[in-house]
Amino acid sequence: MVENNEMELSEAEAEQYDRQIRLWGLESQKRLRASKVLIIGLSGLGAETAKNIILSGVKSVCLLDNEKLKEIDLYSQFLAPPDKVGENRAEASLQRARALNPMVDVTSETKSVDELPDEYFTAFDIVCATGLKQEQLERINNVCRDSNKKFLCGDVWGMYGYMFADLVDHEYSEEIVQHKAVKRGPDDTEKNARETVTITVKRRAIYVPLQNALSADWTKPELRSRLRRGDPSYFVMKILLRFRDEYNRNPDPAKRRTDTEILLRMRDELVKELSLPVGFISDALLTDVFGTVSGAAAVVGGVIGQEVVKAVSQREPPHNNMFFFNPVKCVGFVELYGQ
Repeated sequence: MVENNEMELSEAEAEQYDRQIRLWGLESQKRLRASKVLIIGLSGLGAETAKNIILSGVKSVCLLDNEKLKEIDLYSQFLAPPDKVGENRAEASLQRARALNPMVDVTSETKSVDELPDEYFTAFDIVCATGLKQEQLERINNVCRDSNKKFLCGDVWGMYGYMFADLVDHEYSEEIVQHKAVKRGPDDTEKNARETVTITVKRRAIYVPLQNALSADWTKPELRSRLRRGDPSYFVMKILLRFRDEYNRNPDPAKRRTDTEILLRMRDELVKELSLPVGFISDALLTDVFGTVSGAAAVVGGVIGQEVVKAVSQREPPHNNMFFFNPVKCVGFVELYGQ
């Protein structure tokens, strides 16, 4: 057995995770091996997130979803086979999810988040939520914060996607490369008598809840200055969350014309509310937000999985606090809101 003072990895686990141990160290892998993760929503994004987290070698993953698998899900949800259409999405995803890594305990929960008490969510070390309304996201985030549990959420609409992270008060280590003067002989000069050394530095990151990030005051000069960068992804997220809250669903490909008109109306209302520049949120960003494009789910799901690994392993600086994928520019970037 591979041991330390707190826990041990079996020889099989050490072999299975050998590449990861070489990448981020044995202690980090042990932290992963002891962590319990809840993934809410088994859409295409939920499936991508589940795959990445299960393969990382956590202790357990619970897949929570109260919806039934639809035919449209099959375009991006690779964990559920076609013959499971009509069954619960979490249960339909279990067999393939377990096959990804038999060393991880993968279970399912078919209740909705509204049916579950606050205590349910605090049984996990990290909660990753997708496909929920803003009120539900904020409730779970606040429950996690009160218990010092880490919370991430995200969504993909068409090709557009976002992720939010609240790791509360997070400590991590980061490797820094420094140049050190070393004089090996009398002929060495200041220029050639230097070598690089890698040191590990302890750092700390303070996060804010989702409620703060979504209610950022855009009258403040420091936020208004961001508008000059020209990327409206934050506001696209707010529009799409507002659509879900009001209509209890996502934009429907079968209702593309009607839903596009609704989204553009919501866009105009938000522009007026926040005094945004006219034309800042282009029509193009709101006409391709139907269904889930598997490529976008892979991008955002990869980022969420990466952030879960960094948060649990306490290695490398995590994103603080939002990641956006803008399909028009085909670029992803990180922004901090709410502080």
